[in-house]
Amino acid sequence: MPSLGADMESGTLLEWRVKPGDVVKRGDIVAVVDTSKAEIEVEIFQDGTVEQLLVAEGTRVPVGTVLATLQTTSDESERAQAPSAPPPPTEGPSAERPRVSPVARRAAERLGVDITSLHGSGPNGAITLADVQGTAGSTQAARAVKPDEAPAPSVAADRQAAMRQAIGALMARSKKEIPHYYLQSTIDLSGALEWLGKANETRPMSERLLPAALLLSATAKAAKEAPAMNGFWRSDAFQPAEHVHLGVAVSLRGGGLVAPAIRDADRKSVDELMASLNDLVRRARVGVLRSSEMFDPTITVTNLGDLGAEVVHGVIYPPQVALVGFGAVGERPWAHSGMLGVRPLVTVTLAGDHRVSDGAEGSRVLALGGRYRQRPEEREK
Repeated sequence: MPSLGADMESGTLLEWRVKPGDVVKRGDIVAVVDTSKAEIEVEIFQDGTVEQLLVAEGTRVPVGTVLATLQTTSDESERAQAPSAPPPPTEGPSAERPRVSPVARRAAERLGVDITSLHGSGPNGAITLADVQGTAGSTQAARAVKPDEAPAPSVAADRQAAMRQAIGALMARSKKEIPHYYLQSTIDLSGALEWLGKANETRPMSERLLPAALLLSATAKAAKEAPAMNGFWRSDAFQPAEHVHLGVAVSLRGGGLVAPAIRDADRKSVDELMASLNDLVRRARVGVLRSSEMFDPTITVTNLGDLGAEVVHGVIYPPQVALVGFGAVGERPWAHSGMLGVRPLVTVTLAGDHRVSDGAEGSRVLALGGRYRQRPEEREK
C-alpha cells in the first residue's frame, strides 16, 4: 500500500486492474486505492509479471502492506518479498471479473445497474461510464450521472468527515513540528499580462493561457534555482529534490482539498503547464488521481485569488519545506519611475522551514519568482 501523502496511514484496495500472469510495464495502472481524500490509481514502477495478489478487493490495510508480488523481467530469480502476515485472499480477481472504472462503478450503484451484465467498451473490455449510462434504462436517468457528480449524500458526508480529520491532523502536525517563517512580495504583472494577451491572440478559446499558468511556471523555475526550498525533511535531515514536482492545492466541490503534483514542472513550457493544470484539477474533482501525483510533490502552490483573497499565508505540507501562495490579481495603485498609476498586481507569499532555510534564501526565491512572473518570455527560452 503506497504512502500517498504524509497524512495517509492506511488505504482501501478498491479494485485490481491486473491478475496473476499479467505482464506489466512501468507506469501501468495496476490497482485503485481509496484514501480519505480520493480514489487513487496506483501505478507500477517496474516491468515484470504479476505473480500473486495478496490483498482482496475491499480490504483496508496500513501503508506499507505488500499488495502483490512481481517477477521482474530483468532477473527472473529476483522476486519482490511479501510479508507472512497478510494471507492471500480466498477469492482473487479472475479473468471473468469485469474491469470497471471507479466513476463507472459509482454510476452503476446510483442507477441500479448490474455491472456483471455489461460488456465493456473500454481498453481490454473495461466497463466505462458510457457503458453504464447506456444501460441505465432511461435517457433521463443516464443524464443524471456525470463524471464529476458528487457521491451519494451519506458517502459524501463520511468522506468529508474523514478528509477534514486528515487535513486537520496534518496541519496540526505541520505547525507543531515545522518552525515556519513567512515572507511576502507584491509583483507588477503588467508585462506578463501583455505577453499573455499576445500569446492568446491567435489561439482558440479552449487553448488560451491563464495567468495561473504563468504563476506556476515562475514558481517552478525559481524552485529549481533555489534547492533549499525544493525537497523534503526526513530523518532529521534535509533531502533536496532533483526535479520540481509542483504540488497544486485543489479545492474539491464537496469541501476539503488535495494537493497532487505536476511532475517535472521545471521542464514544462507554459502551454504544457496549462494543460497539466486543467487535467489535474478535472481529475482531482472527479476523485481519480494517480499515485505518482500524490507520492512526492517537492513544493506546493496554493492560489486563492479566484476566491477573492488578496493574501494567503499557507501551512507547509510535511515533509516538504516550503509553500508558495498567490492572492488575487487586481488593479491597484502602484508607483513606477516616480509616477503613481494603476497596475495589475499580485501578492505572493512564501512559507519556509527554518530548519532548512532562512529569510535571506526565502527572499531570493521571491525575487527569482518575481523576475519570471514579470518577464515570462525568459521562462520560455
